[in-house]
Formats: sequence, structure tokens, C-alpha cells
Amino acid sequence: DGMNVLFIVVDDLRPVLGCYGDKLVKSPNIDQLASQSVVFSNAYAQQAVCAPSRVSFLTGRRPDTTRLYDFYSYWRVHAGNYSTMPQYFKENGYVTLSVGKVFHPGVSSNYSDDYPYSWSIPPFHPSTEKYENDKTCRGKDGKLYANLVCPVDVAEMPSGTLPDIQSTEEAIRLLNAMKTNKEKFFLAVGYHKPHIPLRYPQEFLKLYPLENITLAPDPWVPEKLPSVAYNPWTDIRQRDDVKALNVSFPYGPLPDDFQRQIRQSYYAAVSYLDTQVGLLLNALDEAGLSNSTIVVFTADHGWSLGEHGEWAKYSNFDVATRVPLMFYVPGMTTSVSQGERVFPYLDPFSHILGLVPQGRSKKVVELVSLFPTLAELAGLQVPPACPKTSFHVALCTEGASIIRYFNASEEKTVEEKDGCFDEEPAAFSQYPRPADTPQWNSDKPKLKDIRIMGYSMRTVDYRYTVWVRFYPNNFSANFEDVHAGELYTMETDSNQDYNIYNNISHG
Repeated sequence: DGMNVLFIVVDDLRPVLGCYGDKLVKSPNIDQLASQSVVFSNAYAQQAVCAPSRVSFLTGRRPDTTRLYDFYSYWRVHAGNYSTMPQYFKENGYVTLSVGKVFHPGVSSNYSDDYPYSWSIPPFHPSTEKYENDKTCRGKDGKLYANLVCPVDVAEMPSGTLPDIQSTEEAIRLLNAMKTNKEKFFLAVGYHKPHIPLRYPQEFLKLYPLENITLAPDPWVPEKLPSVAYNPWTDIRQRDDVKALNVSFPYGPLPDDFQRQIRQSYYAAVSYLDTQVGLLLNALDEAGLSNSTIVVFTADHGWSLGEHGEWAKYSNFDVATRVPLMFYVPGMTTSVSQGERVFPYLDPFSHILGLVPQGRSKKVVELVSLFPTLAELAGLQVPPACPKTSFHVALCTEGASIIRYFNASEEKTVEEKDGCFDEEPAAFSQYPRPADTPQWNSDKPKLKDIRIMGYSMRTVDYRYTVWVRFYPNNFSANFEDVHAGELYTMETDSNQDYNIYNNISHG
């Protein structure tokens, strides 16, 4: 009880990490955290785009309850005055602090990252964030471009730094201030990379020689994929280096050598992120707070790296919805003795660690469960489950605490309760589309343009998606009006390439 919380959320990070079995990536610091944590290998976001996902897990409500599927509304005004996870900690005596991208900035968090409701002091944003999409990438001709693939010399960058470096420095400053004040804290740190543009210090490229980079195992558009399910990756098409390739809309494909460069840079950006996480955890150690602080590490959603001929997020496939999720809880996931170093900084250029996670759970879990789980871990009263319609209820959650999976055996069990069978867990995700075929706004349709919603359910064995008529004026879906469906069997088709929805044998 009474532990601090360090909540680390990363933008667009799929589980390409050593602790998730990726053989190529070098992520020693995150792997070190995993080695002291319980790691969920089947964790899913509720919508594979930034603002809706973040509002969902920070309020503990699904997108149909926050009524946010795009970036352009604030849930307290538009849906209901829902409490958030940091707000709940703040009301329970914690100092709550936000650094970097925690809420999605802009309308969807009232241009204030939901301050003063959620945070004790105004949230910190790095000053160099505003250059994120500027022409800072040096081309072969020596000129500057706004590229997708963008290794840089940090000294040449505006203010001689990068946003995530600034966020780490501020988070470390706050940790040390909290130690001095001896106040209980909930510190959320949001990292930008590997979000595009893939801009990172150029030395990280050395870790990933291009000849070691493979293409996605399934770089084609699956032949039985309904066209409504496809995302045409419009945001990467707007980058100077992609524009120059003149790729046809909507299916491309991108040239193989450029696909390898994107994958190489995504990995390099992950290793750069890993160093930032390492410096932050090292500072937690040095402040003597590792044995009194719960650390949660996750992402807002994944990112396609060429699978199904797709790039970016904006879909219901695992590559877009599956995220890393781990909980370090001193005394619970690991035994911690006073004064012992838990997270010494590891240099990815010299450390190749194959650290094994402390506990691994294959149970299917959802990010909407973060709020009740963290409340329970911190010894606070767990918010009640929401009633069927909860627009009028300020504090409730549509997720359920997943602490019961922290050390449960992994055998498939169906528990019997009151004569009813408690089904195996499932994760629900959804994605809106403006039309049945790929349009320029298919990836990020505005609310008024949504005509179809893809509701997707992931169990250990299957991913099942149904694309149904959606009415944006009253936020309702008509499940009688089915436009398309997808069904993938994980045992034989783990990449989700062979849609068997229309096979009669699976009726």
C-alpha cells in the first residue's frame, strides 16, 4: 500500500523487444525491467490510434463510451464527466505529474492534457516537440527534408536535443524533487518514439546493419481481406522521401529496399527509446525509490511494418492493436532488498542481454483494465464496474483488474461461478472507416464521416472482426447490417493472413 507509480507509455510501440522474443532488436533496459516484472504477451489496445486509445485507458472506458474515435472532442463535454486514472490517484493523496505525451494533446484533452482535473501541476511538454515534422532530415544532396526515415546528428537539431531526451531529463528532475519532498507520486512519462517521423540519433543505425533487416513475413495484401479492413497508410505518403517514390494509392507496394530502411529505422528508434527508459529507471534507482515504486510500461497501440502490405496503425490486426505491457511491483513481482540496485543503466552498444521476464502471462488482457489494476496494486479502492450505460457515472471502469493473472498458472481454465461458466478472456478493439473501400481519409476519418465500424474480438485462439453500419449522429452501430467479416485462427495463421470468415465449414 502507498507505493508510488511510474507509468511509462510509448507512442506506436509494437512488442519488438528482446523480452518479447524479438531476436534482432536491442532493448537491454526494457528487458531488464521485464526481468523484474510480470509481462503480458497478449495485451491489446481498444483502438489503434493515439487519442482514442489514450482517453480509453486513462478513463478506463471503451471508445463507444468516451465517444472519441478521432481527435476532435473532449469526453467531459461530449460524452460524460468521467474520472481519469491520474485524477483518482490525485483525489487519493498522490501528487500527479505528466511529462511528454500522456494524453493526446489538443481538443481531445481540452488543450490542457486534462489539467487541472488529472494533474497536480501543469503537464510538461518538451520545447522541441514543435519541430517534430519540420525539415530536419539531411538528404544525400545535403538539403533538409521532412522525411519518414530520419537519422540525425543531435547536435544539429534545434536546441541541440530531441523531445524524448528533454522528457527524460524533466522526469528525472521531478523524481528527485519528489524524493526530497517525500510525497507519494503518480508520474506518467510519455515517449514519442518510435512514432513517425522515425527521427533518432544516427549512431543507433550501427546496431542494425541493413543486410540483417528482413521484410515482413507477409508483405502482400491478403487476397481474402475485405477492402474495408485495409488501411492505406496516408500519413507516411505525405513524407518527402515516400512522396518521391510515387507509390500508387491505395495498395502500393513500397519498394523492398525502402521497406527495409523503414524497418531498420523503426528498430533504431526503439533502441533510442530503450536508452531513455534506461536513464529514467537508473534515476529511480539512484533516488532510492525502486523499492517503493510500481513501474508500468506499455504503449498506446502497435504499428504495421509491412505486414499485409500495410504501414502505420489504423487497423484491427494484432500488429496494430497488440502492445507490450509489464508491471514491476516491488515485493510482489520481485523481492527487493533495501539499497540494492535494481535498474543500473545498460548501454545497448555493449550489452546484449537475453534477460528472461520474471513472470509471463499469455492471458488476453486489454488496456482498459489499467485503471482498476493500478488502483488495486496501489492499495486504493478499485473503481466499480460500469453499468451497461454509464454516461452519467463519474467513477467506474469497463475494464477489470488483471492482478488475478499475475501468478496464475497458464493452463486454459474455464471457471464455473454460480452455475455459469466464466468464459476465457477476450480483448475488444474497434476501428472506424468512411467507406467500404480505401479512401484518402480511411485511416483517420472524422466522426461525421464514419459510416462503418469494425468491431474486433481477440481470444487466445482467434481474431474475429465484423464491419457493421455505424451512425455517427447518435453513435450507434447496426449489427444487422454487416458489410464484411474476418476470422483468423491463431494456431495455424498467427500472422492473420488467411481470412476464413466465408468458409462454410466454420459456420
